[in-house]
Amino acid sequence: MADLTVVKDVRQLTADDLDIGYAHRARVSHGSSAPDAPELSADDPRLVTAVKLLKRFGGIILSGPPGTSKSWLAAQIANKIADGKEDRRADIQFHASYQFEDFMEGYRPKDDASGFERRDGVFLRLVREANANSNIDYVIVIDELSRADVGRVFGEALTYIERSKRGQTFALPSGERCSIPTNLYLIATMNPLDRGVDEVDAAFERRFAKIEMPPSRENLEKILDSNEFLDADLRERLLAWFTKINKRAAQVPAAAVGHAYFVDVTDRESLQDVWDYQLKYHVNRAFKYDPDTHTEICNGWAHIFVASGDQDAPDSNNAEAT
Repeated sequence: MADLTVVKDVRQLTADDLDIGYAHRARVSHGSSAPDAPELSADDPRLVTAVKLLKRFGGIILSGPPGTSKSWLAAQIANKIADGKEDRRADIQFHASYQFEDFMEGYRPKDDASGFERRDGVFLRLVREANANSNIDYVIVIDELSRADVGRVFGEALTYIERSKRGQTFALPSGERCSIPTNLYLIATMNPLDRGVDEVDAAFERRFAKIEMPPSRENLEKILDSNEFLDADLRERLLAWFTKINKRAAQVPAAAVGHAYFVDVTDRESLQDVWDYQLKYHVNRAFKYDPDTHTEICNGWAHIFVASGDQDAPDSNNAEAT
């Protein structure tokens, strides 16, 4: 019988303890819907183009429907600009209640409740850091740019984020003087169907570069390859359905389905889950007033699972969104 050695107080380490697990990836991805997706290589064309445009314009907007990897790409670009340093970037999400006081400056209660004091917002804090360290780059990522009133949130700074006006000094409402340095970059994401998009376009069209991010069959194929989705027939029918619904989006923009919806699809069960718990609701909204197309799209999804001798294919009537 072999000797048995008992070791006391053995510490068990998880992947997250070693900063290589899902939680670490989620931190690095800053809100991406696919935090465990692989990082882009330094020579990836998407990264190279985005960095080039940032250096030229000072800011970029990634514009596309949900599920087109906008947040993921924004995080990758920001990580490149900031050399992976958390203290050289800020990540925020605009929403209807987001205000100038949150972004630029505002008055907040003192800790001792004796009154109010002026405090820098997230943008102004990074502006000061970038001005103090002009030899290194800083970056702000704004998710859902069109969800807030951008004129109200940026205030006077909206004029001076333009590349040609960087370094010019201007006054904030408090009387503080400010200048936006050239080593501070802005990356924003936007859904072109959001309310307020026209106002955003008017404000940023000559200030930032815009990168369109439509649904991509090529990217979906790469996702399926990465996930080792091996059922060739099922794969081809999924790609055909994906192409078809996104062609419909030319007439009904709300119908667009992004490739990132399928980022966790590895087999037929996980593929059907995407429909049951996400896509059928999307199709419902997009074709609410077009029952014929709605039925066509739903039956098309059911057909993905139909093959000669396939006893497990879902009933096309059950595939319809309800």
